[in-house]
Amino acid sequence: MQYDELTKTLLHVLSDNGFHSGTELAGRLGISRTAVWKAVRALELRGIEIAALPGRGYRVVQPLELLNETAIRAALKPEVACLLSALHVYDELDSTNTHLMRLAAERAPSGVVCLAETQTAGKGRIGRTWLSPLGANVYLSVLWRYDDHALIAGLSLAVGVAVIRALEKCGVVGVGLKWPNDLLWEGRKLGGILLEASGEAHGGCAVVVGLGINRYIPSAVGREIDQAWVDLSTVAGESAPSRNRLIASILNELLPLLNDYQHTGLRHYLPEWRRYHHLNGREVVVRQGDIETVGTVADITEEGLLVLTCKDGKRREFASGDVQLRVVG
Repeated sequence: MQYDELTKTLLHVLSDNGFHSGTELAGRLGISRTAVWKAVRALELRGIEIAALPGRGYRVVQPLELLNETAIRAALKPEVACLLSALHVYDELDSTNTHLMRLAAERAPSGVVCLAETQTAGKGRIGRTWLSPLGANVYLSVLWRYDDHALIAGLSLAVGVAVIRALEKCGVVGVGLKWPNDLLWEGRKLGGILLEASGEAHGGCAVVVGLGINRYIPSAVGREIDQAWVDLSTVAGESAPSRNRLIASILNELLPLLNDYQHTGLRHYLPEWRRYHHLNGREVVVRQGDIETVGTVADITEEGLLVLTCKDGKRREFASGDVQLRVVG
């Protein structure tokens, strides 16, 4: 069903997390009780879990917090707010990354941030789909410009450090990293990072940093995910940070990193990244097309390359690119 203005309005009404009778909703929305039911169903198909109790009405099962630009801006440090060129908040987008890549082609400046309540074509690495249930998680992208494409080597790894810092400042501990772009908790995927870049005629480049974090995954959506996953509601329970607080915390860490990165490079973040790396010393399989290489994770270079010690004793380096990484055992 279409996510139209009616269902958006219903979502905002239900976001107070209280009960609303069908009669009340019909009156507030100016529609029939049958139309209310259809709008509720449309929200459910988008991942919103709604309880319907006789005599009480409809209520969201999981407490719902919609994106709030004012709240996010208010929680930014003054020096970070100066780096924010624009904050775009959408009810629905194909992809926050795709949207900013379009703006990059139109010469949008560094510091444009895009958020969405839901994505219809969310993207992961290597062409994977990022499931984006409505009003549940963080779907965030940031546009930044650099003078030279070579300056962004290893940037996705540094971004992982910034996100863990932001989570820890929100009280979420124990999150680790998996090269090149996964956020893990006890071996399960909590989030992912996707960088997309476009070179420009004058030699510079525009980079879009995309970030998805699972705050709450509805059970129906969870069944569609083809890997072990976890969400902040599981990790932190009632102490899980609100979406707006988490987003502000991420921007407080991420925007300064992006601003300084062409001077610091990855080397500034590598000691911290190595400390968080989930695969240090683990045996893994690296797959490039039809070629598989087995080895033990030895290190990460200052360019963000994965270093493996192979069974023949030789060390090999791998760029992220289209590489797939799997832990042995």
